[in-house]
Amino acid sequence: MSVPVTVSRHRFGRGALITLLLLAPPLLWLGVVYLGSLLGLLQYGFYSIDDFTAQVVQQFTWATFASLFSTPSNLDVIIRTLLMSVAVTLACAVIAFPIARYVALLRGRSKAVWVVLVTLPLWASYLVRVYAWRLILAQEGVLSWVLAKLHLTSLLDAALSLPVLGGPSLSSSYLGMFLVFVYVWLPYMILPIQAALERVPASLVQASADLGARPFQTFWRVIFPLSLPGVAAGSIFTFSLTLGDYIIPGVVGAPGYFIGQMVYTQQGTAGNLPLAAAFSVVPIVIVMLYLALARRLGAFDAL
Repeated sequence: MSVPVTVSRHRFGRGALITLLLLAPPLLWLGVVYLGSLLGLLQYGFYSIDDFTAQVVQQFTWATFASLFSTPSNLDVIIRTLLMSVAVTLACAVIAFPIARYVALLRGRSKAVWVVLVTLPLWASYLVRVYAWRLILAQEGVLSWVLAKLHLTSLLDAALSLPVLGGPSLSSSYLGMFLVFVYVWLPYMILPIQAALERVPASLVQASADLGARPFQTFWRVIFPLSLPGVAAGSIFTFSLTLGDYIIPGVVGAPGYFIGQMVYTQQGTAGNLPLAAAFSVVPIVIVMLYLALARRLGAFDAL
């Protein structure tokens, strides 16, 4: 009896060793290269910059982090980015839910076609899509032409005149940036919601109808609560990706800076690496808090 047990233990030990050897390179890459460089960057957040020599003073201080909230311009950047991330996440959830519900009810080839259509924009380059939207939103672009044909140009001008939405043109406004963010991140919201809706038992929906519930009541009391993990999972992508993006605000955006742009600018042209590191901590902390909330909603079950 001891021989088979010994052989099985030997095989199990070799299997564990092989698994460890296979995982060692990516773990070393993640631990040393990625996390090491990230911690090295965050370390600079506790340094300061000499205003006279523009050199980094490598002495521990909280002054750089304090400037994020004591300086009005830096605080405006954080609030502006956070509000845009929340708005994009809510808009993606509202648009994605009916699409995901429809795709979840399909079967066979029709479902495969719709899944391809949803993921088709992801096949193109991110930069190509962003610059294509800049052309669409330009003053002589397709969207302006359509609005002119529908006699809605005055409505667009009124929207652009608002400080919250406006800018010199649609391609250089918060409204245009919002539209591009929603378009780019929408597939990341549709797919998790679809996966969550496919797990909703049809028997529960039928039982709700048999008990006399109207379609809206069935949706609000049965379907929507069970789909919340998918909504939370999709919001992780849309919220965090919007929070740290700097390309869309730079290509299609209003004059106001976002966190990603501040990190890129401060560590590049400005040469203020401590302030760039301090700004990079903000989305990390916000996303960690958001992940903790999403975990309580069961978001990771729908990933």
